[in-house]
Amino acid sequence: MGTTTSNATPPVTPPATAGITWGEAFCSEGANCFRFGRDAEGRAYIGTTGSAAYVTDSIDALRALISAVKAGDADHLLA
Repeated sequence: MGTTTSNATPPVTPPATAGITWGEAFCSEGANCFRFGRDAEGRAYIGTTGSAAYVTDSIDALRALISAVKAGDADHLLA
């Protein structure tokens, strides 16, 4: 009998949302809100107020994202 090898990466379990300190939500018309947060380990979070889902990365990565948005690197998404 042969064996099957999977190269699939096991799913990553995100940290519990209870450890995230969220800032005040930013909302546009129609209450489409997003928020930034951070935890004690120095990870940054971006989430929406209508969902428990979020993305996370380092504070430095969030800083780079915000700098790029301020510089206009995402303006093409608004057209």
